[in-house]
Amino acid sequence: MQKLIRSFALAMVGVLLFGVNGFSQSTPQAFTGAQIIPISGEPINNGVLVVEDGKIVAVGDENTRIPNNAEVHDATGKVIMPGLVDTHSHIGGGDGGDRSSTLHPDVRIMDSINPRSESFKRALAGGITSVNVMPGSGHLMSGQTVYLKLRDANTIEDMLIYLDDEKTIYGGLKMANGTNPRGNPPSPGTRAKAASMVRDLYIKAQEYQAKIEAADGDESKMPQRDIGMETLVEVLEGKRIVHNHTHKHQDILTAIRLAEEFGYRVVLQHVSEAWKVADEIAASDNVVGSSIITLDSFGGKVEAKDIKNSNGRYLEEAGELVGFHTDDGITDSRLFLRSAAMGIREGMSREGALEAVTIANAIMMDIDDRVGSLEEGKDADFVILTGDPFSVYTHVEQTWIEGQKVWDRANEEDRKYATGGYQIYPGQIHTHHGNGGSQ
Repeated sequence: MQKLIRSFALAMVGVLLFGVNGFSQSTPQAFTGAQIIPISGEPINNGVLVVEDGKIVAVGDENTRIPNNAEVHDATGKVIMPGLVDTHSHIGGGDGGDRSSTLHPDVRIMDSINPRSESFKRALAGGITSVNVMPGSGHLMSGQTVYLKLRDANTIEDMLIYLDDEKTIYGGLKMANGTNPRGNPPSPGTRAKAASMVRDLYIKAQEYQAKIEAADGDESKMPQRDIGMETLVEVLEGKRIVHNHTHKHQDILTAIRLAEEFGYRVVLQHVSEAWKVADEIAASDNVVGSSIITLDSFGGKVEAKDIKNSNGRYLEEAGELVGFHTDDGITDSRLFLRSAAMGIREGMSREGALEAVTIANAIMMDIDDRVGSLEEGKDADFVILTGDPFSVYTHVEQTWIEGQKVWDRANEEDRKYATGGYQIYPGQIHTHHGNGGSQ
């Protein structure tokens, strides 16, 4: 009897605590007075955004109905837009394949990410709410990427964005060509050998796939389990997108050629010489989109010497889906909006640049049904800005994920991640081309 009474008492305490701690999640939140940039439509002046239970329930003008029990936030003079989506980052301190092989489809970067890494706070300070964290580009295949929501989390599982009901797929596959994966054996010594090694592995994956189909559910006829082959079959079946690091125009065309040969979907990452082959990129049905980087100073990698910050304009004019990425720490997550602003300076449309850090990137990660725009039914991921997204005077003021405020510039502890330098991120801002940074 005493145990029963104690259990009841603990349950009541839990209910009371949930009523306090879960307030912002279960109680509607309404944001009024801001200019709202929904991405899915024209900006709304003096707009209203209503969120509840982690979802957007309404977005519209000042006449939008606000629930009677809503907590109302006056955002007059601010700008609200969707949480930013980064298609290529290396935050979290993870790694990928090693020099034992040049092809590692079985390796999962999620097994090495530190969910308590302060680099996630850096991304939140820049308004990033969803991110594709990748292994590096030192191998033809460095492993499986992972799509994350930057929720407050104790484990990496708390951050995953699942792409299937079985919760087995939560990212893409990182591939690379060009200079990075070339080297001494087992790495390829030439570009042609690199392509042949990739081709050979996908042929093996097709054979593995055929054996599974022939078994028709009969366990006795199934091939011996191969987790690397399983990953490639997911690629062949369209369940997992390839994110292909590539720079020179001939490497870009090789990446497209391989995708078309084996029928898989590919996001072209970096595409430094996209301006040379923009029409060819746009013509391929296998290319989901091009994820580009903007640099404010040039130098370093020889194969990227012809990069142009006008790549966004060339791709947009060709009709190609284009997004920006940070490749953090090549560029700083805190300054992600600056990439889109520089794209506008080089000829992109304002609408295209806004899409390039939100819905376009969400499409390249297969998560556009959940994030990337402010629409009823989507996740309540948004950022509150102090002004126009592309003004040098604008700061990210707050970052919200699924109806929860996860970063606030007014909070002294949070603010240091927006303004701090090396003392906040010791040893994290660096460049290399192995299992980490990939530019």
